[in-house]
Amino acid sequence: MTVRELDAAGIEDPALRAAYTRCRGLNAQHGKTYFLATRLLPVDRRPAVHALYGFARWADDIVDDLDSTATPEERARALVELESQLESGLRHGRSAEPVIRALADTADRYGIESRHFTDFLASMRSDLTVGGYASYEELGRYMHGSAAVIGLQMLPVLGTVGPREEAAGHAAALGVAFQLTNFLRDVGEDLDRGRLYLPTDLLAAHGVDRDRFEWSRSTGRRDGRITDVLRAAGNHNRTVYRDALPGIAMLAPVSRPCIRTAFVLYSGILDAIEADGYAVLHRRAVVPRRRRAAVALDGLARVLTARAVARLREGPAAAGRISAAARPAVTGTARAVRKEAV
Repeated sequence: MTVRELDAAGIEDPALRAAYTRCRGLNAQHGKTYFLATRLLPVDRRPAVHALYGFARWADDIVDDLDSTATPEERARALVELESQLESGLRHGRSAEPVIRALADTADRYGIESRHFTDFLASMRSDLTVGGYASYEELGRYMHGSAAVIGLQMLPVLGTVGPREEAAGHAAALGVAFQLTNFLRDVGEDLDRGRLYLPTDLLAAHGVDRDRFEWSRSTGRRDGRITDVLRAAGNHNRTVYRDALPGIAMLAPVSRPCIRTAFVLYSGILDAIEADGYAVLHRRAVVPRRRRAAVALDGLARVLTARAVARLREGPAAAGRISAAARPAVTGTARAVRKEAV
């Protein structure tokens, strides 16, 4: 599958192909929900998504890897080194570091603004020293770099049916919605890292504080007021998903099934959290595998419809050619979806 993706994208240099393959492996290992959705993209666009995700995952691991024995100072130095490699890679279009090399190639191919990457690293640096946020407004400034820019990086790869600027706000909102869901699902793990992404004023409105969250995490005991905080955070998250939703229709038709699938799967995590009684301080909520498979199969059906429409527009001569070329992609995606149901 990797070879076919690289061939379709016109990536021929062996070292560059290896760099993209490295990024694809990071996506498959760490982002199972998003990786499955990525399989619904046109084959030639997948390497770029892998490069963008691979870079984000690599930087995030420097900051957050609980298995690492690195000190905060060592993590900070690693981020400084990463930023130096990024600046050089984007300037020269090459790097000895595979993830940076693939990212630089993707940024060049799709005209992705370098400020989106530097804003992302600025938020990653703040995670080393900032352990909480006073309000959603303050948290939003952090999430511009940690999440909104991810949506903005993706937009040129996905394509739009109108001016990109009109879709940008929705793309940024979707990145934020995904991250808010991650914050809610991972609240216990983030506490273990010394961070709480639920705003202090939200906690205060329900009569609890950070110490109470840490008590619940360490003792395994529940508190109804904490449940109220988590429910309110979930409701806020859903409003951001509603803000992001109109942007899907603004994407290129062949990209919509991928993003719609990611939208449904990630928002489904909120459903799983609610169904589990907001017990996220004590266990991670997950979307059942059969549900994931059903959503992905629906996405696959939408892909086939979008491709059929595209073939009709290109005419009978193109129809046979595109159909034959698409068959391996459909077969591979269907196989991946079946694995989800096992």
